[in-house]
Order: sequence, then structure tokens, then C-alpha cells
Amino acid sequence: MNVYGITGTNGKTTTTWVLAEFLKPLGRTGYITTVEVDTGARKFSTGYTTPPNKVLMDIFAEMESNGIANCVMEASSHAIYQNRTAGTNFTGGAFTNLSEDHLDYHKTMEAYFAAKRLFFERLAVDKPGSPAVVCVDGEWGRRLADELGALPLNVVICGFTVPRDADFADFVSRRSPLAGRYNVQNVLVAAALARAVGISEESIRAAVPTLTPRWGRLERVKTRSAAEVFVDFAHTDDALANVLSTVRAFTKGKVWAVFGAGGDRDRAKRPLMGAAAARWADHLVVTSDNPRSERPEDIIAEILAGIPAGTDVAVEPDRRAAINLALARAAQGDTVVVCGKGHETTQTIGTRVLPFDDRIVCAEY
Repeated sequence: MNVYGITGTNGKTTTTWVLAEFLKPLGRTGYITTVEVDTGARKFSTGYTTPPNKVLMDIFAEMESNGIANCVMEASSHAIYQNRTAGTNFTGGAFTNLSEDHLDYHKTMEAYFAAKRLFFERLAVDKPGSPAVVCVDGEWGRRLADELGALPLNVVICGFTVPRDADFADFVSRRSPLAGRYNVQNVLVAAALARAVGISEESIRAAVPTLTPRWGRLERVKTRSAAEVFVDFAHTDDALANVLSTVRAFTKGKVWAVFGAGGDRDRAKRPLMGAAAARWADHLVVTSDNPRSERPEDIIAEILAGIPAGTDVAVEPDRRAAINLALARAAQGDTVVVCGKGHETTQTIGTRVLPFDDRIVCAEY
């Protein structure tokens, strides 16, 4: 069974299932994502982006028993650093991007970058000559591509800044149901790896129009609000900028962003998230995400520190009330984006894990 790993800060889940779609001409294809695992016989969630080694090996065994020929999986920096993928002989891999996240664990961006690079260093040892796709639209991607050039890998660069991708990027922008520049990047990465392992351009282009949004990734929700309403998993400043700038491009009225930040996680990104949201949205509603052991008010205060004076911002620690506030105030022509939790169906407050799905809460408004 061929196994392909997708690593990066944002876009791993989308790139993983898009690549799985592209690889279908090579045989039955399964995937392992933050949201869902598909073994060919059943679909389920492990609760991890990349599951622990024993769970991962059991998944591979089930896939092989079901005749799966290709598996595409997310490879998180935690999993790479903790050797959860030890014993997995990847056939190829791809890097999407790198931005501020998980510094509660890695401490510095250099250490975070090193964990991503380690994936490809191991790939070079296990299978020299394997394809290593790198999106070079950001400085970390350009650096990674340069450093991987010294390794025995088939390094393939992609992105908006790569001239040969211009025509395909335009095609994806016009034909893919996945909205936004960042989603075009995700498709570019998946397509580059698919081509590298033998999928034809014709087959890839035929699949692009079938790539419908899913799993709380800019997922439209029907509500009684006068505005258009979307739920998205964006939980970093870069992801917020991506999704909100995308929404602004098609919104005739005002853009509303409902968001918070997770407790017991990287605190440094909180003011950055506030600044990103303030730049791209007209109205902000700052609320709780998964506060865990922290006081929601303390997390919100750190987000507010990054929001410029004069920004229209409401504070409502109760997430349901915050969502309802935005949906009630938004007008015809406006767009409300509820950010941070996406596909998640629970909220962790203290030691309690409570049922909470942004999509259901919006629909119940």
C-alpha cells in the first residue's frame, strides 16, 4: 500500500482528501484526517490529526485487508516529533505552509519548522527519490525547498509564484467549488503530488469540479439569519486572514467574524488572531473556543490586545450567545463566519466535554 503524508500548519485536511480524490485512478484510496478516517469499509474519527503509532498500524492493517491501494494521511508536527509515524514507509509527501501555531509545544518557529523538515529527512532515508512537494508561496516553503535540494528526493515546487502553475491555478479558481485563494493552493499541492506519481492532467482536471466543501471548511449553513452564514475551522491568524479575505471578496455587505482561541495552547497567536480578524472583518464577536482550564475572560483579553482601537468588536464569552448575537445583527447582504471549531462536535470547558457543534447552533438560531 502506498502511503502519502501531508504536513503544514493549515490546509492539511483539505489537501489530504483532495489528493485522495485525485489518486482514485490508481486504485482504491483511503485517508486519515483530523476529521475522519476512511478504511474502505468504514469511516470513523480517532480524535487525533495523526493517531498514535499502534492505532495507525491497526488502521493500515484494516485498509490493506480491504484492498486499499493508496492511503493519504495528515502528518502533524507533534506526530513527527513524537515518532508516531515510525515504521510507516511513505511513498511521498507534501508541505502546505507554516505559520504561528503550536508554540506551546515547539517553543520557537525554528523548532516547529525543524519538525516539518524532519518528515522529509526521514522520507529521503526510507525511500530515496520519493516525490516531495513544497508550496513555495511563503518564506518557510521557499526555505524548505532549498534545504531539501541537498537530499535524495524528487523535490517538486508549486504555488501561485510558480509560473508553470498559472494556467492550472486559473482553472481551479474558475471550476472548483472550494472557495478562496488558500483552497486553490491546497488543490495545487495535491495536484503536484498526484502528477508526480503518475496521475494524468486530464484526470486531475476532471476531478476538480467535484471537490465540494466539507467538514466545517468554509461550510455554508442554512439559518434564519438575513445574512449568509459559514462555519470554518480557522484557528490561527494566517487561517483567519485566508478565510475572511475570501469571504470579503464575495460579500456585498459587511463581514462578521465570530471567533476565540483555545485554552492551554499557544498564547502568542492570540493577539495575532485579533489583528488578522480586525483587518479583514467589519464586525468582530470575540468569544470562547475550547477554554479548557483557562478563564475565557483571560483568553479574550489576550485576543483583544491585538485588535486596533476603533474596531467594532463585541465580547460574549458564551459561544452560543455570541453566535446568536452575530446572526441577529447581521443584515441582508452580510456574511457571518463562525471560526475556530469547524467540524468539532464538542466544547471543552474546564474538565467537562460538552456537546457543541457550530453548524447545529447556527441552524438552531
